[in-house]
Amino acid sequence: MKPHYNEDSYSNISYNIKKKVNDLLPHNKCLCVGDKSLMPEVNVQVMLEVLQASDLEELKSRRAQEYDKFKNRTRTAADLLIVAEANSPLQYPTQGVEVQPLKTILIPGLGLHEPPKELHSVNLRANLGTFDVAAEVQEVMVEGVGEKHMTLSSSSLPHLNRQLQFVTYTSKLFHSNTADKVDFETKGYKAVFVIKVRHRLIPKLYNPGRKGVTNINNLVTIATKTFLRYNRLKTMIDSVRKFYPSVTIVIADDSENPEKVTGPYIEHYIMPFGKGWFAGRNLAISQVATKYVLWVDDDFVFTSETNIEKLVEVLENTELDVVGGAVRRWSGQPNTYQFTINLQDGDEDGDCLHLQSGFYHTIAGFPRCVFTDAVVNFFLARTDKVRQVGFDLNFARIGHLEFFIDGLGSLYVGSCDDVVISHPALNHGQKYNSFRYPSENARFNHTILFYFKNRLQCVSRA
Repeated sequence: MKPHYNEDSYSNISYNIKKKVNDLLPHNKCLCVGDKSLMPEVNVQVMLEVLQASDLEELKSRRAQEYDKFKNRTRTAADLLIVAEANSPLQYPTQGVEVQPLKTILIPGLGLHEPPKELHSVNLRANLGTFDVAAEVQEVMVEGVGEKHMTLSSSSLPHLNRQLQFVTYTSKLFHSNTADKVDFETKGYKAVFVIKVRHRLIPKLYNPGRKGVTNINNLVTIATKTFLRYNRLKTMIDSVRKFYPSVTIVIADDSENPEKVTGPYIEHYIMPFGKGWFAGRNLAISQVATKYVLWVDDDFVFTSETNIEKLVEVLENTELDVVGGAVRRWSGQPNTYQFTINLQDGDEDGDCLHLQSGFYHTIAGFPRCVFTDAVVNFFLARTDKVRQVGFDLNFARIGHLEFFIDGLGSLYVGSCDDVVISHPALNHGQKYNSFRYPSENARFNHTILFYFKNRLQCVSRA
């Protein structure tokens, strides 16, 4: 959408570029190149380098078509840039106007403020709905009732403003979540505002129990995926039971010859052999009935530092969707595996994804916790939010950061370094390792998936 002011009005006035600030602004081209002086360990993967030239153009064309469809599905008039004119006599709502599909609302806040004259007049234009008036005011002429374009005029400005208080908008084209751009005009002036058209969200609430009593058993389910490691799984379960004897544990298992895993508060689900990492996550989390799900690997070990209550407290008192803990490996140093994720606008070759080890800043009220975009494989999450993002089944052997990349913009993520789980140094055996680590062909397919699905030209990691 073009702004309603003339950008060229001041083009004859010279200026000096402030490079330090200008470099922070988005540009039409992105590069996955880090500053080696600041980040010497920058790993860059350029998608185009692994593709054959003969395949590239067809793949790029197909991706462009899918990207256009994606934009049509996800972008509405609410995403348009709207610039308000200076000293406009028009009064109108700048945000917060919403109607359910095929329903009618009063448009709040409409008004005209100008000196007295012979005739005062305003126009309203919409694209997806029509206008009407819920009441008629004397001395006001209304034209275009029930249409997408309506004109209201009167020799009396107070009467016209009174009539504007009764203007209605009716959604006419069904869409469960979109927006309409409304033009509001008077002679010499034009304003634009947006009416969101969408169903009201139905809340999904979990009963936490009586006030003042935190019952972890009713709030949290532990979920894990196992494969050929029943001895490690048993150790993990035993460690959980030392601290949380009645918390439900959901296990997704795609081992070749499944063994029975039984016990109180254990749910064991068998999958086809070698179905994969993310398939197992989807299955396990689909069976969670509690407000929160705690994800752990099957070879983790709970200790006195694995305080689930602390993570619950964070989610209960913030707007976070996911909060990670720390994993203590054989080195003895806990690792939070925090990453910030930034998607930089690119060109027709795709965008650039930058993964940077670290976080944004501390969470108020929780000095040991920070905001970030991705965390370690030990996290507590709102069950419904994890299901919304889901785990892409195409990531069978490679996948963890991919979940957080898919959740960028919808998952609000934090990390706390004072809730720690143990990850002992273990030899998992040749057979397990042959499945655990992906082949060259799998890595190639992973790259193609990033290129096409996420419309990327490169990924940098530092």
